[in-house]
Amino acid sequence: MAKQRTIRKEVSLKGVGLHTGNEVTLTFKPAPNNTGYTFVRTDLEGHPAIEAEVSYVVNTQRGTNLEKDGVTIQTSEHVLAACVGLEIDNLIIELDASEPPIMDGSSKFFVEALEKAGIEDQECDREEYVVKEVISYKDEESGSEIIVMPADEYQVTTMVDFGTKVLGTQNASLNNLSDFKTEISDSRTFSFLHELEALLDHGLIKGGDLNNAIVYVDKELSPETMEKLRGAFKKDNISVKPNGILDNLTLHHPNEAARHKLLDVIGDLALIGTRIRGKVIANKPGHYVNTEFAKKLSKIIKNEKRNNIPKYDLDQEPLMDVNEIMNILPHRSPFLLVDKIIELTGETVVGVKNVTMNEPFFVGHFPGKPVMPGVLQVEAMAQTGGILALKSVPDPENYLTFFMKIDNVKFKRQVVPGDTLIFKLELLAPIRRGICQMQAYAYANGKLVSEAILMAQIVKQN
Repeated sequence: MAKQRTIRKEVSLKGVGLHTGNEVTLTFKPAPNNTGYTFVRTDLEGHPAIEAEVSYVVNTQRGTNLEKDGVTIQTSEHVLAACVGLEIDNLIIELDASEPPIMDGSSKFFVEALEKAGIEDQECDREEYVVKEVISYKDEESGSEIIVMPADEYQVTTMVDFGTKVLGTQNASLNNLSDFKTEISDSRTFSFLHELEALLDHGLIKGGDLNNAIVYVDKELSPETMEKLRGAFKKDNISVKPNGILDNLTLHHPNEAARHKLLDVIGDLALIGTRIRGKVIANKPGHYVNTEFAKKLSKIIKNEKRNNIPKYDLDQEPLMDVNEIMNILPHRSPFLLVDKIIELTGETVVGVKNVTMNEPFFVGHFPGKPVMPGVLQVEAMAQTGGILALKSVPDPENYLTFFMKIDNVKFKRQVVPGDTLIFKLELLAPIRRGICQMQAYAYANGKLVSEAILMAQIVKQN
């Protein structure tokens, strides 16, 4: 598997927000494994953070806008497209305003800044969702539709048709992310003249000029409109080119509109939070349909991950039996809750416990209908994780692991006598200064029964 990637050093760029017109400085900073993309508002007290997750999308008018605890990020898509296009997995994106700079209306300048910072591999493997069947979403009102189908790598095709002669029908495809920089990143945002007029009339496009948006002239330019545009863009003269766009700007590609829509799709689908191995086909995409599809796909991925029961041969000889486990862990009966370890790598551990009617806790825990207490399921996961944590020291018998924090604990199904519990724990970040953070899952009978995020500290015994 490919390794996750971040940047080597921080890098900044300045500009204005397209819709707010505010001066803004954006700074990219390296981020740890498994953190994804996080926006940070440095202009606000406490420097609040907003993770680039589709659950934080609040509206999609004139861009994909995020909000968490009252803090907003506007038009996130061009920045996120650059991150995905360069195959960067973890990044902190600091802003001293609510909206990233529009630059030239594309992702080009973000790509250049990130490359200037340098891109490097990290310790953890990159997570990837492999598409196995067609998944689709359609907005019946607009007719926009997005599907994803199985493919050997992440590919995107967009088809646009706004029903106008000046733009017509356009298609664009990206068959390999390595081509994003040269084929897609410089494709600029665009609007139609009638949309631009409405935005100007309502004071909603304060940072635009003819250098950061392609304007397709889909109506006759009246003297009043010409005067309005000259004032808005601070130009003495404005005219229409033979290809139907306002002057002072030359298209980078004949199908630049379709390529920019493809850029938007990549940026919006970054909010899923997982790399996709599949081919995305978007017909008349827009931020609303993009993010609705992202919500659907994100839910499917989370459900599949939770129910992706590891397949193991429980009859095979274990890596560690109970005696070997006791050589590492200080726990003893009746509090040793792991019978064997069947998989152990630098980042993952899988343990097994056979739940029998002879467990001492069944004596008092619903004796008429015995159910394994949830807290003991968490303890069993923690003991399994302790094996993984102690693997990082040369003499594990001289160390103990202590709970520091338990988050996002969920109990899905009852565990009863006769069940065989399989515990799978994965490091969320490399172990540093003895601090270990793990995602833990417990399965029984082919289903997820409990899960939690565990944080522990490795401490040497006195």
